[in-house]
Amino acid sequence: MQLFYNSEISSTTEQFTFDKTESRHIVKVLRKSEGDHIFITNGLGELFTSEIIIANDKRCLVQIKEVKTHNKPYNYYLHIAIAPTKLNDRLEWFLEKATEIGIDEITPIICDHSERKTVKMERMEKIVHSAAKQSLKFHFPKLNDPISFKQFMNSNFEGQLFIAHCEETDKKSLKSELKPNLNTTILIGPEGDFSIKEIHQSLEHNFIPVSLGESRLRTETAGVVAAHSVAFVNE
Repeated sequence: MQLFYNSEISSTTEQFTFDKTESRHIVKVLRKSEGDHIFITNGLGELFTSEIIIANDKRCLVQIKEVKTHNKPYNYYLHIAIAPTKLNDRLEWFLEKATEIGIDEITPIICDHSERKTVKMERMEKIVHSAAKQSLKFHFPKLNDPISFKQFMNSNFEGQLFIAHCEETDKKSLKSELKPNLNTTILIGPEGDFSIKEIHQSLEHNFIPVSLGESRLRTETAGVVAAHSVAFVNE
């Protein structure tokens, strides 16, 4: 299945016109023509089966033939707040792999030791959408704007709360602490780790300090390990 994404399509949509980029891809690259079927999702759990009625590489028009609502394939909600990596491609790798594994919300957090304090949101969204389409996800992760660690701590949290850090303190294994079918928030720090102040702030907000294993992991690897650990516990 070749899956396309558009946030504006809904259950009331009868016809839909792809933009020039998508139209060219459909007609010139995929060589689709009138009568062929195109599958579209809005990232909210709905899958639209459509039929091409105008196969133009500048304006591909489809008629919606069927709408199916898909439930999310797992019963938990995973939110990972992760510090942007110094190199953009490492954060992009995390976004891609976490989306493929299964994640519901991602927040870039700017920490005391962060070497990168800005991110390219448009680029990040493209990475997430591409990974979701490739892995045939009908529920796309929510990608939040960057926020400071202090601001993030003022959020309303519910469910399981964890902070993964490298300080030599009393920590438990994430896998041993995770419980299935619950909302879960996990904090992943920058290359220089969370500051002592940030760790203390998280403890004040009931975050549990955890370890992701014996090895010292890169930020993006830690994020993927955390996402997989949650998926594993919920199998």
